[in-house]
Amino acid sequence: MTLTLLTAPTLPQALRNGINALAATQLQVDIAPYPGMDEGDLIELFWNNCFAASRRVTACKVGTLTHLRVPESFVLDGAAQVHYQIMQVGHAPARSLVTRVRVKTNYPGGQPLPLHSDENQNLAPVGLPDTIRRYGVNASQVRRGIPLTIEPYLNMATGDAITLRWGDVRLDLPKIQAKDVGVAVQVWVPSALIIEAGDDSRLDVTYCILDRVGNNSRWAPTRTLRIAAVAPARPAGTALIYQPRAL
Repeated sequence: MTLTLLTAPTLPQALRNGINALAATQLQVDIAPYPGMDEGDLIELFWNNCFAASRRVTACKVGTLTHLRVPESFVLDGAAQVHYQIMQVGHAPARSLVTRVRVKTNYPGGQPLPLHSDENQNLAPVGLPDTIRRYGVNASQVRRGIPLTIEPYLNMATGDAITLRWGDVRLDLPKIQAKDVGVAVQVWVPSALIIEAGDDSRLDVTYCILDRVGNNSRWAPTRTLRIAAVAPARPAGTALIYQPRAL
């Protein structure tokens, strides 16, 4: 007879109850000390009810966390259930409660190649009106702002967070909602942001995506623009506040 008596395992690398591509390569499960923990106990870990790893408790580990590694081949995209059981001499197996996680190893925009590059060639450069691409942003456009488009990308999903980089200034866009998946993202680049970045004959514009479990697309190929040399000054007493995400 197997009794459910023990606390659920924890996955310290999980972000928002999800496992990303990096965590999946070296996934760790932590098992808290349990009542009656003793030298010689056998701890067995199960991933989706399949045996994944085990460890025998040594004298120096009694009363401490037990760390177990999940083989990478087990960690596949989708929902997963994790539990463990304790085998003790003279006792029935004691089973833990279940921890449920979701695994997402596909990057927004697809796997960046080569792996050491800061750029993801799978992503399209930002879309801009033809006149702006040809002649740059004039003083009038600087004053009112300009439209910009980000095309749908591979593995686009709810909760994706897009950061636009306009020169040295970054702007966090609203997170992708269910209705936005598969649809081009329409952005209005505000005058204040263009002014903050300043005049430039070769200003680079790009973006990157961070999904809800922390997979980072890296930067899209840049679009280079000329910004009008005559830009209005920001009115006194106003300021821009940006809260860029960690990339």
